[in-house]
Amino acid sequence: MLHYAVVFFVIALIAAVFGFSGIAASAAGIAKLLFILFAVLAVGSFLVGLIK
Repeated sequence: MLHYAVVFFVIALIAAVFGFSGIAASAAGIAKLLFILFAVLAVGSFLVGLIK
């Protein structure tokens, strides 16, 4: 999932360089959402590992 966040971030950077503001904004939003989801799942997995 972190891989997908990085991929969408790179797409957003490339789109921003070429001036495609709508595509850049949506790709950056998707990357941000995936990164937050990844971070929450990683913390949850760590806590479940501590409990077991």
